[in-house]
Amino acid sequence: MTQRSTDTPSIQRLELALARITAAGDEGARIFTRVYANSARDAANASDRRRGAGKAVGPLDGRIVAIKDLFDVAGEATTAGSALLRDAAPAVKDAVVVSRLRAAGAVIIGKTNMTEFAFSGVGINPHYGTPGNALDISRIPGGSSSGAGVSVARCMAEIAIGSDTGGSVRIPSALNGLVGFKPTQARVTREGAFPLSFILDTLGPLCHSVADAAATDSVLAGITPQALPQRDVRGLRLGVPRGLLFSQAQDEVLGAVEQALAQLAGAGAQVRDETLDDLLGEPFRLQERGTLVAAEAAWIHRDWVNSRPEEYDPIVLGRIRRGQTLDAATYVGIQQARAALLPALDARLTQLDALVLPTVPLLAPRIADVQAEEVFLRTNALLLRNPSVFNFFDLPALTLPLPRGNGLAVGLMLVGRRGQDRELLALGAAVERQLGSH
Repeated sequence: MTQRSTDTPSIQRLELALARITAAGDEGARIFTRVYANSARDAANASDRRRGAGKAVGPLDGRIVAIKDLFDVAGEATTAGSALLRDAAPAVKDAVVVSRLRAAGAVIIGKTNMTEFAFSGVGINPHYGTPGNALDISRIPGGSSSGAGVSVARCMAEIAIGSDTGGSVRIPSALNGLVGFKPTQARVTREGAFPLSFILDTLGPLCHSVADAAATDSVLAGITPQALPQRDVRGLRLGVPRGLLFSQAQDEVLGAVEQALAQLAGAGAQVRDETLDDLLGEPFRLQERGTLVAAEAAWIHRDWVNSRPEEYDPIVLGRIRRGQTLDAATYVGIQQARAALLPALDARLTQLDALVLPTVPLLAPRIADVQAEEVFLRTNALLLRNPSVFNFFDLPALTLPLPRGNGLAVGLMLVGRRGQDRELLALGAAVERQLGSH
């Protein structure tokens, strides 16, 4: 299901996806919190009629798309992976990105499970169950867009839409062997998406190819989809930020990344090490007393954490409450420092086309091994470390699956220059072709 077959009707592909969800039994219910079988059939049939009449409305027409359970769908509660919002008032209208998907002819198959309120990169959910990794059901799916990643990797959807505040699109993509794209924040409206952080939330696709990521990004951004410009690996200026973001990495991850870097260099890319820790380490230094995400989550949840604390995942509740301890002066100070850091990193990247590094330094650990809170928090911090840096710096970032045998997945992250989302996707397509990761 990596590419739409023009001779396979959308309704046939939809029925196959629905059958996979049903066949997965309880696991299917952990991947999807809602399945829209009837409305999806209507949309698929309508797409097939358009295609038959030569009136397809774009590259997503008839594609099978899953949406994360934090997007509003008119007439139903948006639970955002929580028990607390099970009985919330139904949404009055679709989230803007959901409306754009429908207008583009996408067949929305269902809502996917997620970490409660999107506040973890591990993917555990005590309320709706935890979907197992698509490559090994005993391992974590990655979060917070957990069901999104698993749904695409298990071919229950062709494309999924997630949110990414500190890596929540890229982490599950990396751990499930997918392409995942985080745009610059202003590119895609978040209207109708339940927030985690007002200044860091972004919305993007999880899918099987960069071409699908680019087409989906255009629809989400409200831009007319166009073919990506052709780029070649030869001559690409790729910086490797060795140091902090390569530390604590497992040998299997480093080995796969080094092999990819060698292959790119062999194909004519200019691959060079960069010393950037003085900037890339600043998000962690600045947020030692508390993070921007936690502080904003504390404001969003200010009423519920006091009136209904027992309904939260205790680990998520603890992280939100830590955000309550960040004083206003420190919050403003972090924002001011961030405003100065963004152009500083921009200046250091002017002679590069992209940074290249591991998306996450770990292979997916076993679900059973991260149950203790201390282990969970340590694992979560390590999973979020590399992706979250580029949310802080608001740079577009793309993860590509590296070739593997029968083992677990490793992701290679490409980070573009500010505002160069389409260029990054074009470079990513060239790297994808070279590495054979698609």
